[in-house]
Order: sequence, then structure tokens, then C-alpha cells
Amino acid sequence: MQLYGLKTCDTCRKALKTLAAGGHEVTFRDVRGDPLETADLADFLDAFGPSLVNTRSTTWRGLSEEDRAGAPLALLQAHPAMMKRPVIRARDGTLYLGWGKEVQAALL
Repeated sequence: MQLYGLKTCDTCRKALKTLAAGGHEVTFRDVRGDPLETADLADFLDAFGPSLVNTRSTTWRGLSEEDRAGAPLALLQAHPAMMKRPVIRARDGTLYLGWGKEVQAALL
């Protein structure tokens, strides 16, 4: 199982700890320190659409209207921390966004 997020994100740390305690072998990838390849971002966007972009982040609020109107792929490549997180890729390849009750129920 792969968890994509930020090492400073409380939700990512909580998800990682809970999944590990549940017996899952989880590999963590910090998208700020190790940016995603275009193919991975495209997979995430195919699965989640524009909801992958965190429009409540300080990075988003700091962008100009012109930048905000850009393609989500380009935005996430330029600002990897603007991705909603965590994104979890289960062993079977299924992608999950966030750490809500539905995601927890599906993975634990």
C-alpha cells in the first residue's frame, strides 16, 4: 500500500499510523520532497477529478486568478503541496482520497 501526502500533515501521519497498526505494510511518499511523476498525477486526476486540488490551502489562496484557472495537472506539478491528502493506493490499485470514515472503513 502506498500513501502519498506531506510529512508535516497531521492527517497523513494519523492515516499512516492507523494503517500500520491495522497490519498493513505502508510506504509513505512525501510529495513535496519527492514530487510525483506526471503519470501518477494523471491517474489521481482521472480518479478524483478537480477535487484533488485543495482549494482551501494557503498556496491556492496565494495564486492569482489566472493561475487558478490553469489545468489541475499543471497546478499540482508546480505546487505539489496543493494536492488534497492523503491519497492512498491500495494493493489492488484502488485509489482513495482523504482519511474520512468511508476510506477508513474500506481499508481497515
